[in-house]
Amino acid sequence: MDEEQVAQAILNYLDEHPSAMDTLPGIAEWWLQREQVRVTIEMLARVLTRLIESGQLEEIGQGTMRYYRRKG
Repeated sequence: MDEEQVAQAILNYLDEHPSAMDTLPGIAEWWLQREQVRVTIEMLARVLTRLIESGQLEEIGQGTMRYYRRKG
């Protein structure tokens, strides 16, 4: 993340939590780490979709209870 991405991540967090307040270590751990996890989960979802579409994985379940395994 560059400085502009960090600034945007902080502003995004504050958009979602307008009354948030934290220390520098707290912001680093909770606000910014959370943004990294969100990006990583979005990328993971795209990868899983691609693996399902290519026939390598299958998805079982629906809603928030979805499981993924090798198709076979």
